[in-house]
Parts: sequence; structure tokens; C-alpha cells
Amino acid sequence: MLERPDSGETCFLLHVGLKRPCYADEIQEFQSLAVSAGAEILGEIRARRDRPHPGLFVGQGKAEEIAHRVKEVCAELVLVNQPLSATQERNLEKMLGVRVLDRNGLILDIFAQRAATHEGKIQVELAQLEHLSTRLVRGWTHLERQKGGIGLRGPGETQLESDRRLIGLRIKHLKGRLKRVEKQRELGRRERRRGRVPTVALVGYTNAGKTTLFNALTGSEVMARNTLFATLDPTIRRLSPGELDEVLLVDTVGFVRDLPQELVVAFRATFTETREADLLVHVIDVSDPYHADRKHQVELVLDAVGAGKIPCMQVYNKLDQVKDFSLHAVNGSSLPKAQVSAVTGEGVEDLAEAIRVRAVGETMCGSLVLGPEDSKLRAKLFDLRAVKAEQGNSSGGWTLEVALTAKRWKELCIQEGLSDDSFQRV
Repeated sequence: MLERPDSGETCFLLHVGLKRPCYADEIQEFQSLAVSAGAEILGEIRARRDRPHPGLFVGQGKAEEIAHRVKEVCAELVLVNQPLSATQERNLEKMLGVRVLDRNGLILDIFAQRAATHEGKIQVELAQLEHLSTRLVRGWTHLERQKGGIGLRGPGETQLESDRRLIGLRIKHLKGRLKRVEKQRELGRRERRRGRVPTVALVGYTNAGKTTLFNALTGSEVMARNTLFATLDPTIRRLSPGELDEVLLVDTVGFVRDLPQELVVAFRATFTETREADLLVHVIDVSDPYHADRKHQVELVLDAVGAGKIPCMQVYNKLDQVKDFSLHAVNGSSLPKAQVSAVTGEGVEDLAEAIRVRAVGETMCGSLVLGPEDSKLRAKLFDLRAVKAEQGNSSGGWTLEVALTAKRWKELCIQEGLSDDSFQRV
């Protein structure tokens, strides 16, 4: 096993295309992943194969070329843009003389750096252990013997078996803790469903500006950075606090192409917030030259986590970084669209109103005459923050100027036995 160096993470990138060349957006994304993990890129090389080599993933000749280049630039780590088997990873490490990490391991490392909350740390540790459990191969050769001559007999349980057993116990323990966290989140969702509070989830490719837009819409100050996977844990806030109908906005973890299955499983509780939402707002980075492909990748992940059929609207973000962008130039989708700049605030108010209308419906404005016996209804209207003005009348009642959604008015009619003509619309 190769030890982790004490110095910084200088790396060499290996881009391998299977049955095709590596596309420019895939190369750019893998470079961004390496930088997000804190690596310094000293060099890179591209390769193409019809099928992975069973032992090295790349061919013998290409592996020798990589070894020469790695030694030439003095890299400490080789990052491969494809998932490797434990055998391929181990064989490459022996041949190259440095540590080798595949794409899944790199993403897991980034998640480990970003995890800040209790739930996030549990999810990342679980994903790492699931990944590590497939790579415990000959890590303790000197303790593997169960039989031998005098003085050479090992313990009844090999170190390898012991490690696997301990990891299995830890995985079981973490899954139990995650189930408790999921139960707590389910209680919150149950209360929201009971109060009929609609939930809107922001989804999108990593670094599309979801958290910045989330802050602009809710007035929050959630940490947002120009880096991949800055947000791991779902954050819930009220959309446009003070509005007459409450709408909850959820900021979710960013997606990426070919999201490792270990993360999908470990972050099940996080993805549940997306699956349970009443509306999805797909945030797209319009400044990204590959945003069309990124949009497609997000749609694939949404399908994979069970959120593909939830009503969705598309929001093209980062208008401040492009010139002359027009929604008319966007093809291939009949979904509602909007364009904003979360940084400058351009289009944010219109987007908030569009989200609110799609979540709770159009606002009805008008007057309502109440008698003295309608004090309970009057109090309920104030609780809903629907009353804009109030004036007493000669009968001891009130004339209220109200603004509320058709959905809320229908509920009040059923609960209080009101008729539609009692509300005089303006």
C-alpha cells in the first residue's frame, strides 16, 4: 500500500474515452473536480480504448508512457476520469509508483472536505466505507496466514477479514443513524403536508449558482462559493418572507454526470427532499458553454432518484456573465422558463412571483363584508396575512380589503360555509 505523502497534492490527470475520444466538457469538468479537491495539476494525458484492460484499464504501453510522464513532472497522485476496479487501481499504483484515485474516489474526497453538518458527515463516511470495502485487498499480507510451520501460524481471523468485519459493523451502525435522521426529516415533511405548505426544491448541476439564487430569493445568508459541491445538506427557508401564502424553498446538493452510486445511496435522505417537492426549479448556468449537456445530465439524475415526473420550471442563471442571451434561443423544452442573475438581482423578484404562482396559484384581490358573528373568520384571514386594509361598518362588523389565492378562498368557503359571491373582486 502506498502511503499518503506529507507534501501537497500534486497530481497528473488521465483522461480515458471508451469507444470515443474524451469530449472537451468532460475534460474541463474533471479538471475542475481536481482543483476543487485541492490538487495542483502538473500534467495530463488522453487515451482511447474500445474496452477497459482487465488489469490496468489502459494498455501496457500507455501505462508505461504515463509512468514516464508522472516521474518527469514529479507528481504524487494520478487521477483517472473513469471508475476503476480495486485490481486495476492496485496494479496501476504498482506500475506508476504513486497513488491512483479514480473519479468516484475523487468525488468522495471532495464530499468529505465539504461535509460540515452531523448528517452530511455521516452520509460521506458511509459512502467512503462502502467504496473502501471493495478495495481491502492484501493490505496486511504479513498477517494473512492461517496455516504454516512452527512459529509461522497466524491468528484464526486474518487482518483482512477483521478489517472487513469492522467496516461492515461500522456501515451497519451508520445506516442506523441515517435512518433516525431520515425519520426526523419525515416528521418535518409530515407537518408541512398537514399544514398544506408547498415545497419548492432548487436543483441543478453543481456550481450552477443554486445557493446564491436561494439566498437572493429567501433573504438568507447560506454560505455560497464558486466551487463544485459547495452545498451538501438541504437547507429550507421561506420564499419571500411576509407573503400571504407560505412557500418553502429547499436548496439541494448539486448534481454531476455519472454520480457515484455510493453517494446516491448514502444521500438518500437528502434526495428525499427533492422527491417530495411540489415543484422543482432547475437552475442552469447560462455562462457555461456546455449548459445544454449539463441540463440533460441533471434530468438523468432526477429520473434516477425518482424525481423525474415532478412539475419543473427552468431558470437560466448568471445573466451578468453573458451578453445578449434570450430565452427564445433555447430549444427543445416546453417547460416554463425564466432568466435571472442571482448576483445582481436581475429577474429575481419576477422569478419569486412565478414560483409562488405555480406553487399556490394566482392572487385574488377584493373586499369582504363580515358581520359581528364572523370574528373567527376575520381572525383566520389575519392569520393568513391576507388582510390589506380594514374598516368598521354600521352593523358592528367589518369591511376587509383582502388578497389571497383562489386555493385559500376555496378552502375558506368549505370551512366557513361561504359562497363565491360574498367576495367582491377588484
